[in-house]
Amino acid sequence: MKLFIKNMVCIRCKIVVKSELQKLGLGYTFLEMGEVELDDMMLPQTHECLKIALHQSGLELIYDNKAILIEKTKNLIVQMIHSNEDLPKMKFSCYLSEKLHYNYTYISNLFSEVKGVTIEHFIIAHKIERVKDLLIYNELSLSAIADKLLYRNVTYLSRQFKKVTGVTPSYFKKMNGKEFISLESL
Repeated sequence: MKLFIKNMVCIRCKIVVKSELQKLGLGYTFLEMGEVELDDMMLPQTHECLKIALHQSGLELIYDNKAILIEKTKNLIVQMIHSNEDLPKMKFSCYLSEKLHYNYTYISNLFSEVKGVTIEHFIIAHKIERVKDLLIYNELSLSAIADKLLYRNVTYLSRQFKKVTGVTPSYFKKMNGKEFISLESL
């Protein structure tokens, strides 16, 4: 039995889901961001218990195919940008189409309709969050960050950063990220 879970976008979320499955005695063969493959079917009362437990942790079981596609899209973008691996050297639209097996125009229109923001803006917001993380932890130079996140150059990254945050990357780094609201708070 396959379950789809909304808002499951980090390692902590996976830990919560694993814990809740264990509490209910449910085995699984696959557990990734937004998706769980259970060993067996669940009884209706077990399903309800899992639904309640996940909801208390800010997670939600989803059943609608369009909502599942939106969640898969969000998870792919978050994993792609926030992982320590290099971003794919292809357009995000091609990457999403290939991974999700849907036409990008369909994915994009559905995403915009449901989320009220374009995929492009969602990607930009997450890329800027990733830039903030890398600047705060002083892991890479701005040039290396631009390369890692596939910006054309440092100037383009700096302009986009200032447009989104209102400050330059160097000012943000000097302030050490103080007084800035994280993406999760929005």
